[in-house]
Amino acid sequence: MSDKFKVTLVSNDAPDLPDWVPAELADHDIDFVYHECITREDVEKHAGDADIVWLLGGAGESGACLWRGNMQVLKKCGAIVRAGSGTDNVPVDEATTMGIIVANTPHSVAEQVADHTLGLLFSVVRQCAVQDRLVKQGTWERYGGCPRWSLHGRALGLVGFGLIARLVIKKLGGYEMDVLAYDPFVDEETMKSAGARKMELDELLKASDFVSLHCPLLDSTRHLMGEEQFRMMKERSILINTSRGPVVDEQAMIRALSEEWISAAGLDVLDPEPPSADNPLLKMDQVVITPHIGAHSDNFWDSMFRWSMKAIHALHEGRWPLSWVNKDVKSRWSLS
Repeated sequence: MSDKFKVTLVSNDAPDLPDWVPAELADHDIDFVYHECITREDVEKHAGDADIVWLLGGAGESGACLWRGNMQVLKKCGAIVRAGSGTDNVPVDEATTMGIIVANTPHSVAEQVADHTLGLLFSVVRQCAVQDRLVKQGTWERYGGCPRWSLHGRALGLVGFGLIARLVIKKLGGYEMDVLAYDPFVDEETMKSAGARKMELDELLKASDFVSLHCPLLDSTRHLMGEEQFRMMKERSILINTSRGPVVDEQAMIRALSEEWISAAGLDVLDPEPPSADNPLLKMDQVVITPHIGAHSDNFWDSMFRWSMKAIHALHEGRWPLSWVNKDVKSRWSLS
């Protein structure tokens, strides 16, 4: 086992690996291995002696290499770097127990996801998708998809209060909305300074005209939005989800929309993905669906690589990365 610092990229959803990535790591005297790992044996062979295990994607089959039960092969690992914000394909609890930092790069996707959140909200409120379909089908009239909501001065409820939620507040500033927020890990003063009022989830659901989900997928947030929660919401309220599909009990949401407990939804994520052809959501005019594309833009992959490299360089230099999710980890390394 070499003493030289080593980084292994075990999954890469990008179309290619930019030439500058291995070149930059070599310039910093870092050994770099890239191998798509889908089995325990792959991980042991290519990443068993890695200081950093790097995932750029890997939410599907290629992410299975790091499910619970395979972590013990990472004999030298001090950090897992997961490009993007979601770490639901990493066994964070097990990594924490082993002293492994789980870093992510929310800054690489936050602006785009916040923009997409607004895009879904505007599309539902202004009924843009319905109007577009009608016009392309040959119907030119105002009332087939007439907007039934307005934004100015309404109550916006944010479930989860990380970087994306805070950017949503900033981007919606001109609408003078009453912003409510629920996040058990963020204190009242932090929310207030960002322009939101801290509330418990039940209070927020009852008070909000629009509810936007921005929480990570954890055991505690799986089906956070179920039948009980949908029944608390206003009949004219709208749900926006750009987080993860399983945060919502999809069958409960379908019932809530069908029986008009809530009015509409804008969804970038579903459970499962892609949806089956007979999924009722696909036939609902009051629902706008995009294919888990919220983080993407013209510079998506470049941003994912560059923010990942920032995290890798910080860890290599003995510094904490800009973002890591297991704040209570007792790191194997001494970091400043």
